Amino acid sequence: MGLRRYLLARGELNGGRFEVADGNLDVSFARARMVDVGFSGLRFSSFLAHDSVFERCDFSRTTFDHVLFGATGYGGERWDELSWPETVFRECVFARTRIPPQAYFGNARFERCTFDGARLRDLTSTHKAQFVECAFRGKIQDVNFWGTPTEHTAALGRDRNAFRGNDFTGAELLGVAFQHIDLDAQRFPGLPDYAVLDRIDQRVAATLAAMADWPDDEIKTKAAWSLRFGADWAIKYNDGHALVSRNWVSRRLPPDVRDQIFWMLVSYTDDQQ
Repeated sequence: MGLRRYLLARGELNGGRFEVADGNLDVSFARARMVDVGFSGLRFSSFLAHDSVFERCDFSRTTFDHVLFGATGYGGERWDELSWPETVFRECVFARTRIPPQAYFGNARFERCTFDGARLRDLTSTHKAQFVECAFRGKIQDVNFWGTPTEHTAALGRDRNAFRGNDFTGAELLGVAFQHIDLDAQRFPGLPDYAVLDRIDQRVAATLAAMADWPDDEIKTKAAWSLRFGADWAIKYNDGHALVSRNWVSRRLPPDVRDQIFWMLVSYTDDQQ
């Protein structure tokens, strides 16, 4: 297979621009501290960070062909001996940053970072990532956010991921899943496009009952499948709470039908029980 040639970055760099003499941007950061460093416009064939800190760094228009934001799997020969210190990105800017689909976030913690038009799409390997007071703008599509790590909690040293104070008011959310996350601790775009709803199972049941006399059986079948799936997901992962939009209702229904169902869910009251 040949040898892999990469740069190992350690120590501390304050200010300036990250430069590599020979342009080899296959870089591993290990116990590094980068403060006020510019990475904008660079293209990394590989970017791996372990037990490092990036503070007020600029990743605008940076392209990652392969990235591990919080690389894990170091420190022992057996899984139960591993120690996985987190890599922290604090007050960093990811503007129009190209993050590849299925990027591995690992044990990465993002604090007060800005994701403005960053490519956040098809990201499901986020089980260990933490987000605190970050701002998201632009389209986010088919991304999972987790409030609990799904495995290796001993190596991580926690059984909860910090996820609070994040601002999604400038984001378009398509197929985004929040799992074991307090939705009321985040800021989301509101009506007429989105609503954080409780008792989603009761709202869905009342909506399906109101649709019983609709003449189009195909529409009713599609709507029932989508709504029940959403309700089951909300009950399993978020104590019956959900961030609801017309796309949450279903992308396969006509726009006017989605709109009607959306408002039925939003306007549900206890009198309809």
